[in-house]
Amino acid sequence: MTAASSVYEFELSPAAEDIDELEHVSNQVYLRWVLEAATEHSNSVGYDFATYKRLGTVFVVRRHEIDYLRSALLGDRVRVRTWIDSWKAASSIRLTEIVRVDENQDGEPSEVPLARARTVWALISLDSGRPQRIPPELAARFAEK
Repeated sequence: MTAASSVYEFELSPAAEDIDELEHVSNQVYLRWVLEAATEHSNSVGYDFATYKRLGTVFVVRRHEIDYLRSALLGDRVRVRTWIDSWKAASSIRLTEIVRVDENQDGEPSEVPLARARTVWALISLDSGRPQRIPPELAARFAEK
């Protein structure tokens, strides 16, 4: 993986309210995890919503693509991993992997892919809603960690 940013990851266990009538994690929950990962990654490099607001800009989603590979179940140990794959003048492509953490035959941790997402984010002006050029210092902060 060649990334234009650091990789950010966290673990969770699906809650009862994440489970749908098919007794697995709802597709909507995967999308929530993708968005939470992006927000937490940004927060971790010092760009929380208050910072974006002070700068008069904010990232918004232009497009989501999600491939659902396997089902997550109640009680699973899930790892969500995200990074920025590329930057353009006013947008970025963020990739996210969602995996189940299992143990292999030797008792070592292994990952089972559950979903992959590709999200196009655009930086816009809070005043006009128009695209804004991404400041180099913002992109650099994501590359530092």
